Amino acid sequence: MIIGSVREGRLGSTVAEWFAGRARRHEGLDVDVIDLAEIPLPMVLPRFGAAPAVEASRALEALTPRLARADAFAVVTPEYNHSFPASLKNAIDWHDRQWHAKPVGFVSYGGISGGLRAVEQLRLVFAELHAVTVRDTVSFHGAWKHFDDEGAPTSPRSCDGAAGILLDQLTWWARTLREGRTVRPYTT
Repeated sequence: MIIGSVREGRLGSTVAEWFAGRARRHEGLDVDVIDLAEIPLPMVLPRFGAAPAVEASRALEALTPRLARADAFAVVTPEYNHSFPASLKNAIDWHDRQWHAKPVGFVSYGGISGGLRAVEQLRLVFAELHAVTVRDTVSFHGAWKHFDDEGAPTSPRSCDGAAGILLDQLTWWARTLREGRTVRPYTT
């Protein structure tokens, strides 16, 4: 799971903690939560073919192996200005083959759109990286009213149901694509 927001006071960690709890109860999943606020990736990428700067190398050592090991991704994202956060795009852009032939599911939150405009744009980005995005999402419209002071959902039945559907689909795609990559390595 990737927490895409790095903003102070963000709701992303609350949403991610809830979803990680649901994922840990889902059969066959080993959950690794990547909080981009804890990984200081520089915004300046090196020239094509050039080695990254020392500070970038350190951040990549913490992030890249985790992405490479993953069979699937759940991206927790808010919507900023009808799109997704720059921190998330930066982490995506530092990588390439780590996304190939792997499924990506989305848990979004925001105001009236619930982060769905960010999700639709992320689908385009991940398609370019040869990832497969899962159709169903979990989205929180007017997100701040959906969690209590302890971080628990105020209407757990509806969001737990949506999470179950997403996790079922993400797991199916993860197993199917992992088997496919094992039999026939993915090439671009």
